[in-house]
Amino acid sequence: MAETAKWYVVHTYSGYENTVKATIEKTIESRQLQDQILAISIPLETVTEITESGVSKTYDRKVFPGYVLVKMVYSDDTWHVIRNIRGVTGFVGTSSNDPTPLTDDEVYQMGVEKREIVVNYAVGDSVRILDGPLSSFTGVVESIDVDKNSVSVIVCMFGRETPVEFELDQVEVVSP
Repeated sequence: MAETAKWYVVHTYSGYENTVKATIEKTIESRQLQDQILAISIPLETVTEITESGVSKTYDRKVFPGYVLVKMVYSDDTWHVIRNIRGVTGFVGTSSNDPTPLTDDEVYQMGVEKREIVVNYAVGDSVRILDGPLSSFTGVVESIDVDKNSVSVIVCMFGRETPVEFELDQVEVVSP
């Protein structure tokens, strides 16, 4: 069942996001819907502000105020459960009765779920660049940062070695 679950965007009254999330979680527990409603997310970003007095203040801010993301198996029952939560105004889609699920790319761009990328190269390996303006160039891996999904490759251009940043899946190891 979990493989048919998709992420949907639920519109809420402004400031009700946390209340809606908590209520959905309680409803899942009380109605035994763990296999139909799998996850609830309110995307947050960490913001650091420097006040006029020079003091830095760090806090989490909602990326999409007024919205809650729900990963669920869409059915009349799950639609009814979510739609009738206090503070929910409806689903985002062509109509409130016909929600549109998020695409995988949208989910990853929002940071709700992470792609698992298997890195089969290491620092010092020769790699080929797969796309972008430097596609088909080769270089040597200088550093890998899995958390930031980036790899630094030393590429020789115009007789100079230049470090260039790529996403982890934009390079592949060159077979010896």
